[in-house]
Formats: sequence, structure tokens, C-alpha cells
Amino acid sequence: MIEQTVLEISKWDYNEPSEPIEDRERILNFTSLDVQKKRNSQKKGLACRFTGQFVFEEAVLLEFVGEHSYVIDFHEVIDKNELLRMIRNSFTMFYEKFEFMKHTTVLKDRELSPLNESLIDLDAILPLLESTDSVLG
Repeated sequence: MIEQTVLEISKWDYNEPSEPIEDRERILNFTSLDVQKKRNSQKKGLACRFTGQFVFEEAVLLEFVGEHSYVIDFHEVIDKNELLRMIRNSFTMFYEKFEFMKHTTVLKDRELSPLNESLIDLDAILPLLESTDSVLG
């Protein structure tokens, strides 16, 4: 069985610009993904951390981080398709949280950059979900 946690926003650092931004297309937007193995004596898991950043000129307008985890029974085998589905699901939650929270910022009419799936190395992540008899932390 695969269970998931609630997406938590662990960082929301918004810096109101000192002057109105005339050319909003000059606001740059970056999204990144970090993946970490989770494991205890009864389950294995995967933690996804998404970081979004909006920058105007050299000033960071917003940096925010969302974390979401999956807890998986040891006998479950996760393939590339399932892993990509899990990452997409996590990103969707991250995106929706941004859409909800952005309305109090100058970014209320901006979109979050889509996740570039071609940059995700699924072959490097899959070994984090291999079952083992020992607890690796």
C-alpha cells in the first residue's frame, strides 16, 4: 500500500518590491525538485521537496518550499511510471498551494513554471525505493 502525507509549505519568504514592477514579464521563475529516501523498520518511503523562486532583476520576490512524502510497504514494487505519477501528484499539490497563496502578492497574475520532467532522473531515484532487509535511515 502507498500512503501519502499532506503537502507542507516549509518556507514562504515573500519580499514586496520597493517600487511597482512595470514589465512583469521580466520576473523570472524557477522550480526545482529534490528527492530523499525515507525508511524505518516497517516501511520505505520517498520525500519530494519542491522549491519555487521568483526573481526580478537581482531581487528575490518569493522563495517557497513544499514538502510531500510517500510511505510505502516494503513488498510494493515501484516502477518508473508509478514513480513519475507520484512526482506529478506531488507537484500538482505544490502548484495548487502556490495558486492559493499567491493572491496576496505581486505575483497574483503569474503562473508557476511547470515541472520539466525531462530533467528528472528516474533511474537515479528508483534505487531509493528498493526493498532491503536492513534499516538504512
